[in-house]
Amino acid sequence: MGTNDFLEVLPEMVTFVRVAERGSFSAAAVELQITPSAASRRVSRLEKVLGLQLIRRTTRQLRLTDAGNEAFEKCSELVVAAQGAMQVAQRFMERPQGLIRVSAPKAFAKHVLHPLILDFLNQYLAVDVQLLVTDNKVDPIHEGVDLVVQVTKYPPENLASRRLMQAEHIICASPEFLEKTHPIHHPNDLIGLSCLYLGEKEKDNWWRFCKGEEVVDVLVKGRYVANHSEIRLNAIEACMGVGCVPDFVARQALVDGKVKRILADWEFEANYHGTVHILYPQNRFLAPKCRVFIDFLAERIGARYPEPVNFSPA
Repeated sequence: MGTNDFLEVLPEMVTFVRVAERGSFSAAAVELQITPSAASRRVSRLEKVLGLQLIRRTTRQLRLTDAGNEAFEKCSELVVAAQGAMQVAQRFMERPQGLIRVSAPKAFAKHVLHPLILDFLNQYLAVDVQLLVTDNKVDPIHEGVDLVVQVTKYPPENLASRRLMQAEHIICASPEFLEKTHPIHHPNDLIGLSCLYLGEKEKDNWWRFCKGEEVVDVLVKGRYVANHSEIRLNAIEACMGVGCVPDFVARQALVDGKVKRILADWEFEANYHGTVHILYPQNRFLAPKCRVFIDFLAERIGARYPEPVNFSPA
């Protein structure tokens, strides 16, 4: 018998155990939902593969041979182990537990996701979270990540997705700066002003604005360039110029009046422009730990960010 031949007779082993336990092909067949003749054929096949007689059949009763007794002990261990594996699966499918690995862009991770993860961990004590903060695209299938948060207009077709919120980059400035400069009603009014932009890519200082069918590209310049949204926001508050930041980063500063949104009637295209999705491999057996995490985020974000902040332009 080959090393892996047992894989072909696993059902026969289970049937043999049930027949030995019940002392009857008929009783075992009822439990296994097969016919008594099918149960008998399975045991005969196992005996043929092993080259041993396991059961002595008489008209009145079934009796295990010496080899049958030893085989019964080993096959019983197999059945018990299989039942244990099924119980593990059932437990994990019923109760959220274990480690969730989730990746998210830096700004969103800090300003939106991190505070909610703290609340989630306090509510689900059997679940742990590993947060991977990166602005690079992450493939959950190849990189061993359970969930991926991504800001995009078009989520990947090979992944399942759940919408969390709308996100956009906005243009804003401090009230003090706006008092010192000319009115800004059109993107071209930014020309000649000190502007804060990312500076990660060659064309980051080209700002594109859209309104209906009108598209305007503006080459902006400034004394301070920073690829960190919170740093840019602080510089904007410090009256260093007009800057671009994600709306969820500027949210509190807008509420507090530290900055004002400008050109709000124009759509500003940037990296944080689109819908925030949480992505995961297409799998109908999504683990409870991931399912409750996704539901938790969707509920809390929906309550905290029902719509993008719509502050009047300066």
